[in-house]
Amino acid sequence: MKNLIRNLIQDSRFAQMQQLSLLCNQVSFDFVSQQYLFRILSEKKTLKRLFVPEHGLFGELQDQEKLDETNVYESLDLQGVEVVSLYQHNEKSLAPEVAHLTDLDAIVIDIQDVGCRYFTFTSTIFYLFESLVKHNLSPYIFVLNRPNPAGRQVEGTPISAKYASFIGLEGLPHRHGMSIAELCFYFQEKLNSKLNICVIEDYTDTTINPVSINPSPNIPNQITPLIYAGQCLFEGTTLSEGRGTTRPFEIIGSPDFSWQEISHVCDKINKDWSTKAVLRPLKFIPTFHKFTGEVCTGFQLHLLNDQNYHSLLHSLSIIRELAQIKEDLWRKGKYEFGSEKTAIELLVGDDDLLDFLYGKISLQIIQEKLQESESQWIDLRDRIHLVKNKALSS
Repeated sequence: MKNLIRNLIQDSRFAQMQQLSLLCNQVSFDFVSQQYLFRILSEKKTLKRLFVPEHGLFGELQDQEKLDETNVYESLDLQGVEVVSLYQHNEKSLAPEVAHLTDLDAIVIDIQDVGCRYFTFTSTIFYLFESLVKHNLSPYIFVLNRPNPAGRQVEGTPISAKYASFIGLEGLPHRHGMSIAELCFYFQEKLNSKLNICVIEDYTDTTINPVSINPSPNIPNQITPLIYAGQCLFEGTTLSEGRGTTRPFEIIGSPDFSWQEISHVCDKINKDWSTKAVLRPLKFIPTFHKFTGEVCTGFQLHLLNDQNYHSLLHSLSIIRELAQIKEDLWRKGKYEFGSEKTAIELLVGDDDLLDFLYGKISLQIIQEKLQESESQWIDLRDRIHLVKNKALSS
């Protein structure tokens, strides 16, 4: 979106703002001036505070790596700008302190979501809004509405409070099909509040791919967002989800599988999914993360047709088959801020879907449940879309 940052700078409302904060990472780069937005605002002497989400300002930190000290960014020479990490070891750090909000005219949000509730940037935005509402603060919120690289497709069920955490806000389905701006209006409604949300759009230019700059270390290409809703569930297993390879979330495996076992699973799954995606058996060696330096046997998921491809259902089916081979498939222990539950429980976030993984209920029951919940969410999403458009026209 080549003109998006320029449209922000030229917005008459934004031009009046003198005390700004910016929530962003490296995707907030202007290809016209060839500068980061934080540099542009810093040179205008209007940027007071820079909020940094999980993975760091340049997507340099792997999953769940905490950023307690921000002095690594001192070399950027952002004079007068306070850099605040919103992903530290202290769980309270996930939301801005009130002292970081009370002196602001406006907050700018320019961050790339990938369309799934596990992607924590959405939680960071919600916690920011929650802090504003809690303290009765009303700065302008300028949202640069980057497109959702996973598109408008919806997958999954809304997560209940029982399984909600930093990687799953209560009420969100696995794949939400919303843009960042739509999510912001949904959060406003969820908080029963009235925030000063100003949407910045770019209708004129789509020459810059929405994932041409990686939003996080393991979203390397256009394919990843289309499979992430399902393949991220492998984080809840003892298998490598492909971190430490060049194709994270596409390549899955473990040293514990035999070639025959994996080939059998691939053949069985491919019979039902061969027109949409194919599993290809392979061996690989992760360079970091799970099984560093070990030879793993597994598969690569090749997406053949993304039209109506249901990543969540596909991956649930794969994991269910693998669980019949490997008894200790589930990752143990606490996984993320906000809950004591295991990773697979937090990521799946639904008792029936978990029962399907454990082989307790049938595929037909799950398909019917998914169809109903997805239809309900699409109705909500389309209503929020109208709310966003009304805000644009006012």
